[in-house]
Amino acid sequence: MANQYVDIDTLKFFLYDVHNLEEVLLQERFTDHDRDSLNLFIDSVKEFSDRELFPYFKEMDENPAYHENGGVVVHKQVEVMMKKGGEMGLISGTFDYEAGGLQMPMMVYTASAFIQDAANNHLPGYVGLTLGAAELIIHFANKELNDTYVPKMLSGDWGGTMCLTEPQAGSSLSDVVTKASPQDDGSYKISGQKIFISGGDHQYAENFVHLVLARIEGAPAGTKGISLFIVPKKRPDGKGGLISNDVTTVADFQKMGQRGYCTTHLGFGDADDCKGWLVGEAHHGLKYMFLMMNGARIAVGRGAAAIATAAYHASLQYAKERPQGRKLASTGKKDPEQGQTLIINHPDVRRMLLLQKVVAEGSLSLVLLASKYYDLKETVTDPLEKERYSLLLELIIPMVKTYPSEMGAQAVSNGLQVLGGYGFCADFILQQYHRDIRIFPIYEGTTGIQSQDLLGRKLLMENGKALELLTKEVMLTIENASKFEDLRKYANTLGGKLQLAQKVIGFLVGFAKKGDYERFLSDASPFMEFLSNITLAWVWLETATFAKSTLISGALKYSEEFYESKIHAMRFYYKYELPKTTGLAEILTNEEVLTVATEKEILH
Repeated sequence: MANQYVDIDTLKFFLYDVHNLEEVLLQERFTDHDRDSLNLFIDSVKEFSDRELFPYFKEMDENPAYHENGGVVVHKQVEVMMKKGGEMGLISGTFDYEAGGLQMPMMVYTASAFIQDAANNHLPGYVGLTLGAAELIIHFANKELNDTYVPKMLSGDWGGTMCLTEPQAGSSLSDVVTKASPQDDGSYKISGQKIFISGGDHQYAENFVHLVLARIEGAPAGTKGISLFIVPKKRPDGKGGLISNDVTTVADFQKMGQRGYCTTHLGFGDADDCKGWLVGEAHHGLKYMFLMMNGARIAVGRGAAAIATAAYHASLQYAKERPQGRKLASTGKKDPEQGQTLIINHPDVRRMLLLQKVVAEGSLSLVLLASKYYDLKETVTDPLEKERYSLLLELIIPMVKTYPSEMGAQAVSNGLQVLGGYGFCADFILQQYHRDIRIFPIYEGTTGIQSQDLLGRKLLMENGKALELLTKEVMLTIENASKFEDLRKYANTLGGKLQLAQKVIGFLVGFAKKGDYERFLSDASPFMEFLSNITLAWVWLETATFAKSTLISGALKYSEEFYESKIHAMRFYYKYELPKTTGLAEILTNEEVLTVATEKEILH
């Protein structure tokens, strides 16, 4: 197992330099924080992850969570994660002081969670879901519910979950049938089932606070009739204690990856004694849940980027240690008398490693950028600036969730290939990363759902204003990169890709204007790949431009090789990844329609 899973210098380079955390710290909300104090926090998270997370990564896969006697049994490090998560502010970090939080920027929380995810992606979800559930209560529930549930959640004594998915509905939340019946005491009687509930039960929390989507009797059909409820596993008894609330752990799903992170099937009201309390107003549940979804989708992108990063370091270490084959001589032949060379010297191995690097680091940069937009939209006072950051965030969020997930899986697969046959064996960790990351394109809305959101909603909202704002950001980077002679050709290439994007978008939007929405969205996933690829080209050009200007100025915080490696990575991306947009554009502008169902079925 590799002894390095993350490069802290690269993380801090993106956080402080490329994305300029100082700009966020200027906002009034964050005046108590400075670079030194935040560095101490990040370094303490790294030390915690080195000691309590990374050493147990393989062990948690080999000893997965399981259902027994009506509960779920998980690895002992879950207890450490919950308790230390509470003590260190890993649950409460971004919340207001008044709520018991640290008022930390999302950028810094994201950086700290990235370290944890890279160390052991089976553990951070337990505190992450508790954070998400507490956030919903803090934002939308009344004071009594806040006082009853939030303190114990932020301390890590109680867990929290999000309960959306049902067996018959899957991702189609309009088909939720979990029922809520109003009671005389102001509570609701809850009955129904929820599946795929991450962190839904284990022996190391005294209670679980489930945030449940349900339909009040008589509510309108569809998503407009869904309400949000707090449904604890154990409810207060009115005397300072807790009693059973008729929440049953039916099963724990046995999974391909993330086997140490339990995923439960929950039943509510099997004995007709399950109580829930309405959060906010009736019939607004889905709106409340989705107001928190940007943070959840940043978290998915962050987790995938972290796994891709850890896999890169594992395969890089292997390539530096594994001798095999010989380098080609100038004659084009191998000299059998020559000693074996390390596989890192083989060009194709280097190609695979560089692909891992550009995907992992590019994904991290994109996730931190989204976190910056998130911070600024919440804290700037100028209404126009607030709108600008909100629109930018809304547009890139589907890509932030999808690109690290989809391309991260490809990157990890390349890492496994670097190890050859050993990569397929349980003795080496790449196969585990390969299995763990596969869930990320499914989490929090599948790639298909994200792609339809990007093309069908985000691209068109405000008459295309979000796309116009993002284009301006890209053009600014192109202008800055063009000042450097050896970056100019890459800036010109990106400019050409912007023009290609306009052509593709114009072609597709034409179907929407004609009301042919099924055709408009039928190639949404190839469009997601197309626009994400261009967006990552922008992210990498921005990184290379900063690295180049730093080398010229001589104001180096890291070695010359560090900055040169970022420029080299950009060049690799532009040679091997960005050209794929040409083929994708050809697919997207092809008049032939092959995936829309017709009366004649061709799938047999």
